[in-house]
Amino acid sequence: MVYADSHPASAAVADAVVSAINNHKEGIFRLGLTTGATPHSLYNELARRYKAGEVSFRNVAIFSIDEYYPISGKDMQSRNYRLHEDLLDKVDILPENIHIPDASVPQDKVSEYCAAFDLEARGLDLLVVGVGEQGQVGFNEAGSNDKTRTRTVRLSYASRKRQSANFNHDISATPDKAITVGIGTMLSAKRIILMAWGEAKAQAVKDIAEGPVDPAVPASWLQRHDHVCFYVDESAASLLTRSVAPWLVGPCDWTPKFVRKAVVWLCETVDKPILKLTEKDYLNNNLGELLEKVGRFDKINIDVFNDLQHTITGWPGGKPNADDSTRPVSAKPFPKTVLIFSPHPDDDVISMGGTFIRLVGQGHNVHVAYQTSGNVAVHDDVVLQHMDAAFQLGFADKFAEVKALVDSKVPGEPEPRKLLDIKGAIRRSEARGAVRSFGLDDNTNVHFLNLPFYESGGIKKMPRTQADVDIIKELIASLEPDMIFMAGDLADPHGTHRVCTEAALEALDQLREEGKPWMEKLHVWLYRGAWMEWELGRVDMAVPLSPDEVVKKRHAIFRHLSQKDIVPFPGEDPREFWQRAEERTQNTAHLYDKLGMAEYQAIEVFLKLY
Repeated sequence: MVYADSHPASAAVADAVVSAINNHKEGIFRLGLTTGATPHSLYNELARRYKAGEVSFRNVAIFSIDEYYPISGKDMQSRNYRLHEDLLDKVDILPENIHIPDASVPQDKVSEYCAAFDLEARGLDLLVVGVGEQGQVGFNEAGSNDKTRTRTVRLSYASRKRQSANFNHDISATPDKAITVGIGTMLSAKRIILMAWGEAKAQAVKDIAEGPVDPAVPASWLQRHDHVCFYVDESAASLLTRSVAPWLVGPCDWTPKFVRKAVVWLCETVDKPILKLTEKDYLNNNLGELLEKVGRFDKINIDVFNDLQHTITGWPGGKPNADDSTRPVSAKPFPKTVLIFSPHPDDDVISMGGTFIRLVGQGHNVHVAYQTSGNVAVHDDVVLQHMDAAFQLGFADKFAEVKALVDSKVPGEPEPRKLLDIKGAIRRSEARGAVRSFGLDDNTNVHFLNLPFYESGGIKKMPRTQADVDIIKELIASLEPDMIFMAGDLADPHGTHRVCTEAALEALDQLREEGKPWMEKLHVWLYRGAWMEWELGRVDMAVPLSPDEVVKKRHAIFRHLSQKDIVPFPGEDPREFWQRAEERTQNTAHLYDKLGMAEYQAIEVFLKLY
């Protein structure tokens, strides 16, 4: 089941859970649950429905499927703590009906304990579980099979690295073992619901849903269950056949953008540029329906070539005194007031630095708004180095004082506010230096919004509120922009990019409802980050970069020194952000070249929201 994003998908899963509980006739309803980022929006929805009187949990027994080992259930990092915080403490479940693996059991008794827990966890009425980026379920790692039961497992280095986000990104403080319900036990459930959100899960979703059963992808064993449903958002579904090449699945609605998507796919499949595609290429690759519904192959080739060609512009703010009938941006007004929203203090230059440079250089009134402080992404060593530099320059000696702040940090708890303020200042100075490097006035045209939701002092953020939206509204209303650029990189369904973009869109919706007349002239463009790029079938504007502009963009990224070399949150990709960004934009240019367009050094691409 594919949904636009994680919110309607979670609502659909909540429908299934509430219906199953309410329709249960006899005895206790036995529900298996997981923790982590994936079910967070589901648990919010279930808590809301309980509060609205739509469901009661008094006749429900909850079985959590995993826990770190060893760990105390009172520790903030424990699955036990998270499940209580996210759901159990918000509903009317009876304490005796809560079954979470006890990770305080001594090593010499844990096998016996797991065997007993497994007996209790077999035959669940419903199991709701997220899947990991490598297709894990619970803590069942690659190599797990359909006979496994509840047991202790040793976590791989990759898993510990991901889980270290819950331990202040200190892998040495992250447990190397866990208790997990086995796949064999999961298969004994009467019904299973799987969930996955975001682009990072796309390959796992494809492997689980369309690949063979493979021990390297543990969740693929669940294909063998008679009553399993997989709920995913569009990003997680992006590699499924129904998304990549839906014409291979069934009839299609052949809109112009959809035709372009099919032709680009065909070019990649047969390794030909657009204007060299033949009728045989279409027919041999299941695109006969396209020819029947749209017309001759040669006309389709020309139309798509021209359509894609017209996305390319060296004038992202519009070219003055030019015919703009086939250009992605109108010529008037000129200059335009442009507002760039950057979730973190470096997303602007990483994701659209070349376009940013073009807009400034071509004379537009460009403003950039850094939505969050980005303070938790500064390494403690970087702070101490800045303190030492200040001392060496003859300013106050605060090194020992700040070192004491660093040493006072407690794993799993928010960082001291004074330390966060220093880290925020470091990131502000880097952002100002980056935009100064290509001529933007960092005193008048740079805005640090410091949205409140982000300021939790830890990785887990606070809920977005109207206070966040109001800050954004005030800035937009003061500028009355002609163009807004914002992040469309929503790989993490509960991450900062998504929250920032949703807050900005909510601000725009409210301004529109308030009848602001200048909203009629506004156009919103979406960029993506350093990991993923928009597929060419969806692109509305492509901005080519010269070799000199690529270097200028790179140097702007370099100004973010706290994020260079020792980035605390690089994920599985060990490269620095500038390397990822350059490969992404150069690959996009290569794709345009292979389709028969002009050859460029790099290209940044955008979608037009409205």
